[in-house]
Amino acid sequence: MANVAPPFPPAADSAPVKRALISVFDKTGLVDIARDLAALGVELVSTGGTRAAIAAAGLAVKDVADLTGYPEMMDGRVKTLHPVVHGGLLGVRDAPEHAKAMSEHGIGGIDLVYVSLYPFEDAVAGGGDFATCVENIDIGGPAMIRSAAKNHAYVAVCTSPEDVAEVLAALKTDGATSLGLRKSLAARAYARTAAYDTAISTWFAGQVGEGWPQRKSIAGKLVQTMRYGENPHQAAAFYAFPHPRAGVATARQLQGKELSYNNIGDTDAAIELIAEFAKSDSAAVAIIKHANPCGVALGGDLKEAYERALQCDPVSAFGGIVAVNRRLDRAAAREMVKIFTEVVVAPEADEDAIAVFARRKDLRLLLTGALPDPLAGGETFRSVAGGFLVQSRDAARITAADLNVVTKIQPTPQQVEDMLFAFTVAKHVKSNAVIYAKDGQTAGIGAGQMNRRDSARIAAIRAAEAAEAAGLAQSLAVGSACASDAFFPFADGLLQAVEAGATSVIQPGGSIRDAEVIEAADQAGIAMAFTGVRVFRH
Repeated sequence: MANVAPPFPPAADSAPVKRALISVFDKTGLVDIARDLAALGVELVSTGGTRAAIAAAGLAVKDVADLTGYPEMMDGRVKTLHPVVHGGLLGVRDAPEHAKAMSEHGIGGIDLVYVSLYPFEDAVAGGGDFATCVENIDIGGPAMIRSAAKNHAYVAVCTSPEDVAEVLAALKTDGATSLGLRKSLAARAYARTAAYDTAISTWFAGQVGEGWPQRKSIAGKLVQTMRYGENPHQAAAFYAFPHPRAGVATARQLQGKELSYNNIGDTDAAIELIAEFAKSDSAAVAIIKHANPCGVALGGDLKEAYERALQCDPVSAFGGIVAVNRRLDRAAAREMVKIFTEVVVAPEADEDAIAVFARRKDLRLLLTGALPDPLAGGETFRSVAGGFLVQSRDAARITAADLNVVTKIQPTPQQVEDMLFAFTVAKHVKSNAVIYAKDGQTAGIGAGQMNRRDSARIAAIRAAEAAEAAGLAQSLAVGSACASDAFFPFADGLLQAVEAGATSVIQPGGSIRDAEVIEAADQAGIAMAFTGVRVFRH
């Protein structure tokens, strides 16, 4: 049974700040904060380097050792873990027994705590060894934060300069903090220690080889709240992980309205897809609609790549997301603004390109600085009723050496290139996925169908419509490679691809009817290769 709360007096709405305990690793703005508190008549108590920095600014500051009677010891591991400190934080000032204990043991109340923790996350992100990371696990800081937050009836707890700014504003205006503010600060404080412990537990599990520990947490920092989610009746917000993967969470928005929930999801899909194509190999453009690509192409430059990507499905491209894999130039920008586009995202852009987009106020332009590594590890999350699913990131990369040609006809070098390109795109298309591609250009994309034959049909329809729109005599799928994200369970899907004009097929293989499908390919006179790797994306 949970503990029952003692009959404490109700918390006062207004609480003055007479004494503040400051202990921060990140000393950004520290002296200004200390000076503002001192000007308000607040007694300053501090530790180690924080105390030295405040004293060096000519401000009166008491060492925490003067309160505890014990010096800082054990390389700084023990300095605030003392009843005088935590009694001053946890004591319920208006409770007679608490007030008596504080008086008998010479414990003075602490009304404000400002703590920034040891940079454990930075140590891990920087590749620190085991001992370095362990040494950056803060103990006293989280303990003080939690104590102060628990006693928010009397204590204001701050874990960032922004928190302190709110407290200072309240003190300058009202001479005290309100209960509402202290509750809000306490909620933020517990979120901070929870995120900190999440980082530690996740790292430690990895160090001892626990891929799936008994308890798993995720933590993020609020980036923005949104007008709504997928639909107007749904609330939504965007959170970023500490040291996030390069992409939408790290992008700098140069213009346009704030990104919506759907914009962020689609932009993420676009970035992850375009990152598959190294800028040093070729210019590449991906056009995304509802998290699915509607056109992907390579080119000698971005303008050519964009025109080829757009040709695949110009109807779906309207209102889509465009991602490129290299510095955006004026020529490509001028093509992109010819139709309505929600977002354009690039690693960087030249000033001429930025000027072209500036005339389209409804277009959002994002610069990521870098693209994510498609081969990097990591995890992806998905919520379900009552919990969440976690899986490793799909970092599969199929090369020519991985292909197992299973037909009598061997693919040509060009067909191998087309197959690998198509399969790379298929990795980023919702299942069931079938892709036709030729010469570094998607010809038709069939996505998200309940059976593979329909995906092949839809991709064929798109290829035929694209050719008609471009005034071409035959479907873009003629002579193409067909990629399937999973095996063909029956020969009908493959035969649909052959009917569309595909002359080679790439698929994972692994069906109990593989022999039937191989026989159909041989009878059709096409080449087919198995990857042995499935790339479902549900």
